[in-house]
Amino acid sequence: MAKKEISYSDAITEIEKIVNDIENGDLNVDEISEKIKRVSLLIKSCQKKLHETQIEVEKILEKIDE
Repeated sequence: MAKKEISYSDAITEIEKIVNDIENGDLNVDEISEKIKRVSLLIKSCQKKLHETQIEVEKILEKIDE
């Protein structure tokens, strides 16, 4: 079964929570490593969504100019 993609806003919310947990010292060293890996995946997902949205908007603007 395919893994469901997380929404952009949910990814940002999760990133913010992880950053807050790290800043507040709520994670031990073992957890920090795993959380940083998760943040890395979330950032890549956000970058992909932003890039796809940019392309979509550019296509829409091109159609408007026609």
